[in-house]
This record gives sequence, C-alpha cells and structure tokens, in this order.
Amino acid sequence: MTTLLMAIAALIFGIVGLVLGADKFVLGSAATARKLGISPMVVGLTVVSIGTSAPEIIVSINAALDGVGELAVGNAIGSNLANIGLVLGVTALIAPLPVKKHLLREESPVLVIVTLIAGLCLYDGMLGRLESIFLAMLTIPLLITLVKYKGGNNAAVSEVETDHAEINTKTTIFWFLGGLAVLLVSAKITVWGAREIALYLSISELIIGLTIIALGTSLPELAASIVSALKGHHDIAVGNVFGSNLFNLLLVMSAAGAISPINLSPDVMLRDYLSMTVMTVLLVICVAQAIFKDTNTNGPGKISRRVGALFLTSYVFYYGILWTSLNFLR
Repeated sequence: MTTLLMAIAALIFGIVGLVLGADKFVLGSAATARKLGISPMVVGLTVVSIGTSAPEIIVSINAALDGVGELAVGNAIGSNLANIGLVLGVTALIAPLPVKKHLLREESPVLVIVTLIAGLCLYDGMLGRLESIFLAMLTIPLLITLVKYKGGNNAAVSEVETDHAEINTKTTIFWFLGGLAVLLVSAKITVWGAREIALYLSISELIIGLTIIALGTSLPELAASIVSALKGHHDIAVGNVFGSNLFNLLLVMSAAGAISPINLSPDVMLRDYLSMTVMTVLLVICVAQAIFKDTNTNGPGKISRRVGALFLTSYVFYYGILWTSLNFLR
C-alpha cells in the first residue's frame, strides 16, 4: 500500500510539474527565438504550437527509454480522445463553440489523413523506428504549410507578439532552461509512478497512458477552455484541438517508437485506435454540419451544446468499453 501511495503521489507531482514546466519552457523558447530575430509568425506557428505538446513528448521519450513504449502510444491516443470528448464536450456545454470554414477545408482533411496513416503504422501490432521517423517527418510539411498559408491569422502568433516582446534575455534563458529541467525530471517521475501503479493493479502501462496520464495532461487545456468559454473568448478552442491531435499522432507517439520499436496488444487497434478514429470522424462531421447549417448567415457556424453532450457521452462510453474489457480480461 505504501508503494501505491508513493506511486500515486509521484504521478500527481509529475503531471503538475509537466504542466508548469511546459508553460515556462514554451515562454522561454518563444522569447529566446524572438531575441534571435525570428518573426512572431514563425515562432507562434512552430515553437509555441509544438511546445504545447512538450509534456506528452517528453513523457513518451522517457517511456521508451524505460521500456514501456505502450504507455506513450496510450498517452497519444488517450489525449486525442480527451481533447475531443472531454475538452470540447465540456466547453461546448458551457457555451456553443464557433467554428470557421478553414477547419473543414484545410485542417479536417489533414487530421483524417494523419489518423489513417497512424492506423497503418499500428496495424501490424508494432510501431517501428522507420514508421515513427516517417510520422515525425510529416510534421515538417505541416509546419511549412502553416507558416506559408496561415500567416498572422493564428492565436499563437498573437500570443508571441503580445506576451514575449518585452521579456529580458536573462529571464528568457532562465525560463527556457528551468522549464526544460522541470519537464525532464517531471517526466521521469510520471513514468515511474505510472509503472508502479500498473504493476500494483496488474494492468498494462497502455491503460495508464490512455487514462490517468492522458487525463492529467489534458486538464490544463480543459481548465483554460472553460475559463475562455465563461469569458466569451472560446473561438479558438476547436482549432486548438485539431492542432493538438495532429501533434499527438505525429510527434508524441513517434517519439517513443523512434527510440525503440513498440510491441502493441491487439486492443490498441481494435479498441483504442478505432475509438479515436470514430471520435475524429464525429468531430469532422459535426464541424461540417455546423458550417453548412450557417452558410446563409454572416457569422461562423457553432458546435452546439447538444453536440457537446454527444462528445462527452461518447467519451464516457469509451471508458465503459475500457472498463468492460479490463473486467473481461480478469
């Protein structure tokens, strides 16, 4: 029991450290890049966009180094499920979420294609090095496209222009190095806690990644989205989920596989990946429905409270499937 309590404490402490460390790491990285003369547009669309996935990426690397690569795959898939079902679901229940036409025209096809490619990489029950490197390399054309076509019309760009312009050099270096150090230590603690809990409960690290770690790393996004919804500043919530889910598949999952090939249980494809794909397609359909519904109006389409309830119900239903499969295995 003492070991379990220590593991739970380590997991909580590690996730909190990941969130705090990532925040300062992104601020320090973006501010440092600005000091080097890199434009706010490039910094916002690359450093900030990828940096927000830093906790998951660092956890994935540590998981691979510790020989628990399934935890990394579970984290990536679980985070995508949480982003759609929990973050968008709860936020839309508070206030309908505006969606812009470019989400259907540009981001939606990319997310669906990347999801299918990830499925092909996982289909044989192993995520190998070459497959992982291929997934990671897909990030390059994605970022180039973002910089080329999005320009300054992006929340991350505005964030860089407003939040990082007046930070002095010493502070930027301190935030960058300090945030990175906290990330590295917290990731190590998180993976240790996850492994110990999995051993104590006789469940796989995959389940811990799908549930506790995925939820833990999604809570800050949920909190920020709720606050934004309450203040009426929630117009970028849907776009943020598209971006986060893309980077989870391209970088978070591949970071572990590039270090060491990951053997996967059949449940990853039949239960978890399939659930993520269904939720992703559901998101795209709801975005399309919201946009086409308001084609005759001047304002943007909106994801309604009813759709938010559908997302949240689907997420709870997935947990029911997860719980049922665990009881069946026992």
